[in-house]
Amino acid sequence: MLINNFVHLKEIAETNNFLGAQGILMDLGWSSTQFEESGRGFSFLKDEPLDMRLGGGDLTAKEIINTWSEKELGQIFREYGEERMWRQIAKAIVETRKKEKIETSGSLALLVDVLIRRGESRIHPATKIFQALRIAVNDELNVLKQTLPQALEILSPQGRLAIICFHSLEDRIVKHFFQKQAGKNLKIINKKPIVVGAEELHNNPRSRSAKLRIAEKM
Repeated sequence: MLINNFVHLKEIAETNNFLGAQGILMDLGWSSTQFEESGRGFSFLKDEPLDMRLGGGDLTAKEIINTWSEKELGQIFREYGEERMWRQIAKAIVETRKKEKIETSGSLALLVDVLIRRGESRIHPATKIFQALRIAVNDELNVLKQTLPQALEILSPQGRLAIICFHSLEDRIVKHFFQKQAGKNLKIINKKPIVVGAEELHNNPRSRSAKLRIAEKM
């Protein structure tokens, strides 16, 4: 099985003589195995090295946490994590690392957990911070932006592009791309995203944030 990054979609299609596709499904979610068995610090429930790389890049979450400025940290927490306490968390990280490097997922999660108390919320306080770091390390949003035009290019006329997103930043990029191409290159099949029903949510709680958008090449 060929495993590669979405950003190389057109190259992969050309190499395998797979142009003129009738349908492309992009699932932008991460599998439980990737998070729980990678040993790269994706989960705040384990104490693992802060890596978070899924490809062969050089940038790690550890480098970001321990070397980026307070302003840079705050920016990714605000933009990629949509964390309302981005200022306080960025400041706390910078103050903490002056005494000792933050090297594991467990130590970072504990720092955020102490800083943020969210009452009865089922969402761990560090969820958005870990999301922001993962996106920054793997450049996920730019990869998506570069991939969408490639997907449109390799589709055949009347071929459909279906994309499943799991957070608002991805969904916003897909929505805007579809809208920009609508009437020229794409016909939007569902103006509002398709979300999970009650039965699926019961069987698979992790699907709760999934949104499916579909468009057809004109």
